[in-house]
Amino acid sequence: MTEAVAPEHVRPVLQLRGIGRRFGGLHAVRDVDLEILPGERRAILGPNGAGKTTLFNVINGDMPPTSGSIELFGSDVTRSPARRRAKLGLARTYQQSRLFLGLSVEDNVYLAIVGVEGGHLRPFAVPGKDEAIRERARAAAGRVAIDRKLGELVGSLSHGEHRQVALAMALAVRPQLLMLDEPAAGLSRGERVLLTELLLGLDRDITLILIEHDMDVALRVAERVTMMHDGNVVVEGTPDEIRASELVHELYLGTHHAAEPEPAEAHDG
Repeated sequence: MTEAVAPEHVRPVLQLRGIGRRFGGLHAVRDVDLEILPGERRAILGPNGAGKTTLFNVINGDMPPTSGSIELFGSDVTRSPARRRAKLGLARTYQQSRLFLGLSVEDNVYLAIVGVEGGHLRPFAVPGKDEAIRERARAAAGRVAIDRKLGELVGSLSHGEHRQVALAMALAVRPQLLMLDEPAAGLSRGERVLLTELLLGLDRDITLILIEHDMDVALRVAERVTMMHDGNVVVEGTPDEIRASELVHELYLGTHHAAEPEPAEAHDG
């Protein structure tokens, strides 16, 4: 896997400085600094309650920070709404997929494109424009292997297929920064393998940040890992450094993912 461009040559895609988020007296996120380079694959790990999803909500604009600043593609978006960040090139999936269950797979992906690009729903098709958007929707569905279900209602699909539709919706808007919140949650072993291969095959013009509890997915896809605990960043490093960290094992991983003394092929995760 080709690594992200060296920091001396590029401006970060995303830069957080001192980001905090409180809910009353609860500090869900505390003084987080984070820098993501173009093309990077970053995993945000930590136990339940570590502040990972709250951090995602602050980054994509679902909620404002109570302290700190956010730069996205070189622009200060600290107080900008989620819609503006999406137009700049950020796409995000959620733990609970936000889908229109009464519409088809194709219509869900089509509406995602229209929503981000500021189009308007019309009672009739506009030749050329609508078809071009629908072709993009079908192509995105094909990238995540859900194109065989294009005409089916999303409400009739399995949990794993819902995840595929949500990812197709995110990819269809042609993001520069893709944020995935537990994309492997609830997937079968085969579906997790499919997801991992899909993420490994993403073009380098898409920067990827994912929250994931499945270590076999996270540590295979990520080139760099940020570990959170109680709202703080406690460790950052490569997947090998994370596997070898005693603090990470104590807080989260356990012994299953400990670094092996033998060559890497002894553990394929």
